[in-house]
Amino acid sequence: MKIAICGKGGVGKSTIAALLCRALLEKGYKVLAIDADPSPHLARLLGFKEADKVTPIAEMKDLLAARAEKEGPFYSLNPKVDDLPEKFTLVRNGLKLMVLGAIKEAGGGCACPEQTVLRRLLSFLLLQSKEAIVIDLEAGVEPFGRATISAIDAVLIVVQPYLGSIETAKQIAKMAKDLGVKNIFFVGNNISDKEDIVFLEKELDSPLLVYFFNNKDLAGAERSGQSVIEIDEPKKIAHLLVEKLEKQLSTNG
Repeated sequence: MKIAICGKGGVGKSTIAALLCRALLEKGYKVLAIDADPSPHLARLLGFKEADKVTPIAEMKDLLAARAEKEGPFYSLNPKVDDLPEKFTLVRNGLKLMVLGAIKEAGGGCACPEQTVLRRLLSFLLLQSKEAIVIDLEAGVEPFGRATISAIDAVLIVVQPYLGSIETAKQIAKMAKDLGVKNIFFVGNNISDKEDIVFLEKELDSPLLVYFFNNKDLAGAERSGQSVIEIDEPKKIAHLLVEKLEKQLSTNG
């Protein structure tokens, strides 16, 4: 099971990614979390110690430059990355985490050789890892310029009940579909009442796979910089999310 989580900035995708990782782990999966956001928060949300001291691989300029070594006047198009997961994977209570940071597409803002290393590493993880994978992607629609996204099993688009979030969610869904992703699902967040659910499903013209209600404990954990994965009500919804993903992926392939 390889799941990419995305949405407009601030909709809570990293929080839901963390909750999904914990639910998968509790269901017996081996889990690899990949933080590919330019402002990584997944380590903190998952409860890794000294999360603020974790350096994203995207910021390890010397390492990336070395791996993008020149072959004559050209940089390698197939840099060595297979040893990087062992060196830079963090482990806590059986959960693995790699903090990649932002990965830019050559046609979408950065053609530097260092980014080739990051894209190659992400592809390697998606194709070679035996674990269930949860990727916390950067906000917006930029990640869907990447061919690597076609290697995932499902895209979860986190959406809140306001128009800006909905418009971004629609764009992401279209781009994911254009890349050939078969399983594209909307997940509601910060839901206040039934009216929010009806509004979202009408505007999206699609049912929500699951939805997370406003939760004071969750908000408090976020404000205090604590892990969010032990809060009861969101945990229950995350387990429901795993069950629905299992069913949908089994049905749709």
